[in-house]
Amino acid sequence: MIGLLKGTVEWKDISAIIVDVNGVGYKVLVPSNVSSVAGQHIKLFTHTHVREDVLELYGFLEPQDLKLFEYLISVSGVGCKTALGVFAVGSRSQIVGAIAANDVGFFTSVPRLGKKNAQKIIIELKNKLGGGGDVDLSQDGSEGNEVVMALQGFGFTPQEARAALKGLNGEGTTVEEKIKLALKSMGK
Repeated sequence: MIGLLKGTVEWKDISAIIVDVNGVGYKVLVPSNVSSVAGQHIKLFTHTHVREDVLELYGFLEPQDLKLFEYLISVSGVGCKTALGVFAVGSRSQIVGAIAANDVGFFTSVPRLGKKNAQKIIIELKNKLGGGGDVDLSQDGSEGNEVVMALQGFGFTPQEARAALKGLNGEGTTVEEKIKLALKSMGK
């Protein structure tokens, strides 16, 4: 198992880089926050994923990101590419915060990750990540998702839309009221 790579970035794509380690190039799938340019020296903490037909490396700049990635793929129904997609939606602190806050909408904005698996992530990882208390997933139902989708239609990012929804603190009884209040709070 390959756990660490130190070398020079020889090639970069949207979701992968090739790291030259003493003349051997390793293709590593990385989250979007790994913004290395070709020729730059890099140190990656890696997860080696082996299936009968695939051998893939997933790399992270921080060991804590790797640990969170491994927690995510330990949830039944969440694969490596989906877990990597979670890192495209938010940083480690945002992901942990979404788990602690029971924010199903945060996870359903990830491609290939539905509501049931988003709920499983929250339920299974809440205790592992130190979040205590009961898990109540009923508050961020389809109504919250409708508000987020509407705000995205106005040009806001999913993160901005979720932050605006959380900023309402329960104000507004209908979806329309919540959208109006969120737009007002964001100055639109």
